[in-house]
Amino acid sequence: MRTTLTIDDDVAARLKRLSRGRSLKKVTNHALRLGLHAMQSEQREAPYATGPRDGKPRILNLDSVAEVLAENERDHWRWNTA
Repeated sequence: MRTTLTIDDDVAARLKRLSRGRSLKKVTNHALRLGLHAMQSEQREAPYATGPRDGKPRILNLDSVAEVLAENERDHWRWNTA
């Protein structure tokens, strides 16, 4: 397929440096394939998400320092005694 692209100067310079005797067409197509593959791989990754362990919030009131510290102690005990 023939088409006309306007390539930014910095991109054209990088393509020319990478060409090493190969045609600009081949280098550009290779770069586009690599970029498209990377873009598709990004889309396939599932978004990372976390949620409450039992469906209820772990700390009801973040303004309560005592409650936050108590929850932290419970977690520390659970993980270090298992």
